[in-house]
Amino acid sequence: MEISEKLWGSIVDVYNSILKHPFILELVEGTLNREKFKYYIVQDYLYLREFSKALAVLSAKAENEDQALLFATHVQDVIKVEKALHNFYIKEFNINIEDYEINPTNLAYTSYLIAVTYTRPFHEGISAVLPCYWIYMEVGKELLKRGSKDQYYQKWIETYGGEEYEKGVRNVINIVNNLNVTEEEFNRMRVHFRTASVYEYMFWDAAYRFERFPFHVEKNKGV
Repeated sequence: MEISEKLWGSIVDVYNSILKHPFILELVEGTLNREKFKYYIVQDYLYLREFSKALAVLSAKAENEDQALLFATHVQDVIKVEKALHNFYIKEFNINIEDYEINPTNLAYTSYLIAVTYTRPFHEGISAVLPCYWIYMEVGKELLKRGSKDQYYQKWIETYGGEEYEKGVRNVINIVNNLNVTEEEFNRMRVHFRTASVYEYMFWDAAYRFERFPFHVEKNKGV
């Protein structure tokens, strides 16, 4: 069994819970409250800004030039491709990003990714960022079978359920499968993979609940 298969097998319960979450179910039905979707888009926009930093660290820690180039390219893709999708919604829904602050789950998740990629070895770092890639691909492919009655939600589904996105994800999975790790090193990878997967569930749940800090958090203008 390949490393990726073992990792995915450790989060089947988390993935199934994501598919059953009301945010996902209502997205397909087209009944998801538009404000919840807008809130999610803003949080995902803020998330990708930090996620790209984690990818940049992975690129620097890569074990060979091909890996380094892949993650460096993905940094550009995050900024250009995925943010282009978010910018579409931001413009379409007339969203002012400055009206929002990063929510607790988003801050905790992105801080975790940056901490792992920065302080831990390459194989642990890639296992932490992989759920973001992989879960979105699987959710997109599953929802593509169902479709959505709402054109805006359908556009989101088609982006993450599309072949181009899957190609990028498969490249990362291939790197994971070619890692030479001991059983102890794999076990650490599995912990990070599952932790990040749980954060993925929490991310959608936070958007559905309009999660916010109990008090206003001052924005860091230097970021």
